[in-house]
Amino acid sequence: MENKVKIIVATHKKYAMPTDKMYIPLQVGVALHPELDLGYQKDDVGENISQKNDSYSELTGLYWAWKNLDADYIGLAHYRRYFSAKRHPGKNRLDWVISSEELLPLLEDYNIILPKKRHYYIETLYSHYKHTHYSNQLDATREIISKKHPDYLTTYDKVLSKTSGYMFNMAIMRKDLMDQYCTWLFGILSDLEKKLGSTEFSAFQQRFYGRVSEIIFNVWLQQQIEWGNISPSEIKELPLVYIEGVNWWKKGSAFLKAKFFHQRYENSF
Repeated sequence: MENKVKIIVATHKKYAMPTDKMYIPLQVGVALHPELDLGYQKDDVGENISQKNDSYSELTGLYWAWKNLDADYIGLAHYRRYFSAKRHPGKNRLDWVISSEELLPLLEDYNIILPKKRHYYIETLYSHYKHTHYSNQLDATREIISKKHPDYLTTYDKVLSKTSGYMFNMAIMRKDLMDQYCTWLFGILSDLEKKLGSTEFSAFQQRFYGRVSEIIFNVWLQQQIEWGNISPSEIKELPLVYIEGVNWWKKGSAFLKAKFFHQRYENSF
C-alpha cells in the first residue's frame, strides 16, 4: 500500500489527524509563516509554491503533492473535511474518515474519487460565484481558456451554467490523470495571476485562485469525458465528513444574503 495511494491533509493549524498511513498531514503556507512549526510535512520543501498560499489556499498543497509524491494515486483532503466510507461507528468523526482498507478496493474499479456534487438549485455556478465573490475572476479565466485552450471554451460555458458541481478541490486521482489536470490548472492560474495582478481583498476573498480552481476542475473533467479520455464509470462519488459538523442555518443564511442582497462571503462555513 505504501506507494499505492497518498492523500495530503492540507492544514495551517495543529489538529487531530487520521492515523492511517496513507494520510500525510501537510502544513501549507510555510514560506509565509516560517516561524510556525506544526510538526507536519511542510509545503516549502522540494518543488513548491508555498509562498502563494495566501491566494492559492490548499492548492499549494496540491502542487506540492503533484511535484513531490510518488504514488499510484494522489489525493487531497482538508483538516476539517474528508472523504467518508458511509460508516458512522461513533461520535468521533475522525472514525468516519475513509481508511486505506476501505479505499483500496474502490481503486480497483475507479480511477477518480470525488466528493458528492454540491447543488445550488436556484443558482448556477457562475451566478453563485458572482454573488459570493467577484465574477470578473471567472470572466478573466474564460478569456485565458479561450486563448490557451480554445477546445475547452464551449464546455466552460456549459459547466458555468449548471447548478451543481464538484467543489473543495478534493479528489483522489490516478497519478497520470493528476499530472494532466495539474499541468492544465496551474498553467491557467499562472496566466490569471499575470492578468489580474495584485488586488486588494480581505484575507478571505484573496484566496480566489483556490475558488476559481474549484469551478474549472469541473470544466477539465467534463472535457475529458466528452473526449472519451475518462469514462463516467471510472468516477466514484463519496460523501464527505465534516470533523466539526456544519452550521446549516448559518450557511443557508449566508447563501440567501449573497443571492438576494449581494453580501459576499467573508468566511468559510
